Amino acid sequence: MPKIDQFESVFKAAAKEVFTYERIEVRSAFLVTDLNQDEAVTFSEQVKGYLSILGEVSWTTITGDQYSNVEELLSLVEEGGADLVCTYRNLHSAAWKFPFSVGEYVDVLTQIAKPPILLLPHPEAGRAAEHSMDDTDVVMVVTDHLTGDHRLINHAVRYTEAKGKLFLAHIEDEALFEYYMDLISKISTIDTDMARQEIRERAERAPGDYISSCDQVLRENGITSEVEAIVTHGHHLADFKKLVEEHEIDLLVFNTKDDEQLAMHGLAYPLAVEIRDIPLLML
Repeated sequence: MPKIDQFESVFKAAAKEVFTYERIEVRSAFLVTDLNQDEAVTFSEQVKGYLSILGEVSWTTITGDQYSNVEELLSLVEEGGADLVCTYRNLHSAAWKFPFSVGEYVDVLTQIAKPPILLLPHPEAGRAAEHSMDDTDVVMVVTDHLTGDHRLINHAVRYTEAKGKLFLAHIEDEALFEYYMDLISKISTIDTDMARQEIRERAERAPGDYISSCDQVLRENGITSEVEAIVTHGHHLADFKKLVEEHEIDLLVFNTKDDEQLAMHGLAYPLAVEIRDIPLLML
């Protein structure tokens, strides 16, 4: 390898992304339901209690008789200019009885609406975990590309109660890793065993270092949440679901928008469909 390439490799290996903290403000929020007025009031009080970490928030409840299609709901959300939209899957539909979708309203909201969407367990489904909707003292960020995603982490920090636990989970796709290792094994000039070890270590080192910087920067800014790192290789959906159950997560935070496509970002849709017993903050 030419010396200039060696120098560039050493330089890149030493460069580390450092977390930038920014407090997320939630001054106003919409609660979108398909319930009647009385049922909506009851559900609204439960949601407000769950999100007490946000402090003083101006709440607006949208009931089922205020909109009859996606366009009308989008207009209400856009005109209101809220910082957060709370709702649940399969609005104006009985499809919540089946584990196959989030419904057209949520599909469109997550891709078009500017504020984050907090997707709550359906109030009639009876599937909510015992610990869900009580508080947010155990929050988890899930992604396959954690390093440098300041916005994702800042949102998770804002929703994590003081002295609560914030899990930052980065899972490299094991199947994709094995695919590239198979290609590398067919190149005679590369030591496959050494490449396997070094690539795996490099893939885990960057998010690990970034999480360490998150912990340090948050402490410097007076955040008392306990940051815990989960950096590994695995099979995204199955491993994330296992982590959610194992740690009894109260709120799962992940990205949904993708600049390169109209559909939800990568893992977002299967997570939203399959994890139905806890709230999901979808950015």
